[in-house]
Amino acid sequence: MAVKTSNQTPKNGHDGHRAERTVSDSSTGQQVTHDESWGVEQEDNNIVPLTRAEAEKLFGPNVSRPSRVTPFKVVTAQMVLSLGVTLVWWLFYKPPGAAALSAFLGGAICWIPGALFAARLRTLSGAETVMSWMIGEALKMGTTIAMFVAIAFWYHDVRWVPLLVTYLIALKTYWIALAWR
Repeated sequence: MAVKTSNQTPKNGHDGHRAERTVSDSSTGQQVTHDESWGVEQEDNNIVPLTRAEAEKLFGPNVSRPSRVTPFKVVTAQMVLSLGVTLVWWLFYKPPGAAALSAFLGGAICWIPGALFAARLRTLSGAETVMSWMIGEALKMGTTIAMFVAIAFWYHDVRWVPLLVTYLIALKTYWIALAWR
């Protein structure tokens, strides 16, 4: 099996095929060696991935354990959180009806597109590509925008503060899930 010599790691940090050259810096009159000026770029070409043992030594024994957080768990957390915030708006806003419905719709604007995206991931079941993720995200953003527009046009009694506050609180569930991993 032939090995391409340009991809091999230099021994002792020096490439045997290249003589060490010096370049004169005209402004300071100092000599800079070729290895010093290009060493950082040369090191970038020699990236070696960590082995499992090295990764466990650096990040702990749970580094290769799959995450407990699934997309459907995040959507469930968004639903529960948005229902809790809706209850708070119902209890503390006068009159409660329009504010609570607006808060519920704000939460739904967050978790319905997330649920559609999670369902799309489940149907792909291992055939994910970058393009399929991009299409899923585009559908998710389009659904979110369409829901905002639909509420603005057809629900004339909307209370924007409860809707937007609940939407933002439900949207922050992604950060909680990321920290929980």
